[in-house]
Amino acid sequence: MSLFGLGNRNQKTFRPKKNAPSGNKGAQLKRHIDATLGSGNLREAVRLPPGEDLNEWLAVNTVDFFNQVNILYGTLMEFCTPTSCPTMSAGPKFEYRWADGVQIKKPIEVSAPKYVEYLMDWIELQLDDENIFPQKLGVPFPPNFHDVVKTIFKRLFRVYAHIYHSHFQKIVSLKEEAHLNTCFKHFILFTWEFRLIDEGELAPLRDLIESIIVAH
Repeated sequence: MSLFGLGNRNQKTFRPKKNAPSGNKGAQLKRHIDATLGSGNLREAVRLPPGEDLNEWLAVNTVDFFNQVNILYGTLMEFCTPTSCPTMSAGPKFEYRWADGVQIKKPIEVSAPKYVEYLMDWIELQLDDENIFPQKLGVPFPPNFHDVVKTIFKRLFRVYAHIYHSHFQKIVSLKEEAHLNTCFKHFILFTWEFRLIDEGELAPLRDLIESIIVAH
């Protein structure tokens, strides 16, 4: 079972799909993810496989979740515009501003599509940096690796929060709510398993998240 079965109409991804890192090891772990997802047991799919390295597992899944959000948002690009979504928000109480600490040091208010563009560019830079996501077997992960992964997941969650609050009816009309919900369940169960996002950050979708955790 692939989580990317959206049909030809929606195969325009927001940007090219990333491959799993770390050579053969990454590919092997990716096969494990696909196999366990195929069983339908999402709780089992997120667990660290016995004997595997936690950082390797986090790295492969980070690429996977980046690809999933990338594809999901790609289906909404024509509906999420600077006019329809002038700020990156998740309902009336939550608004997100962009800063990457390098090119944009002070958080700025941008439209939702611009925020997602900045975010995907920033994540790609992290994934392509072999000092952060090593491509070769045996190369150690950096001491701040978990912090980078947590920031990536925190920001990917914001895309889900925006989609649910601003575009869920469009998702329903496209008959993709089951796909969105499956992707989000997988994402939340993974973040919950490894404590990757502070609970306060999850507030925009708290009720939905609680229902997922209780059910699994």
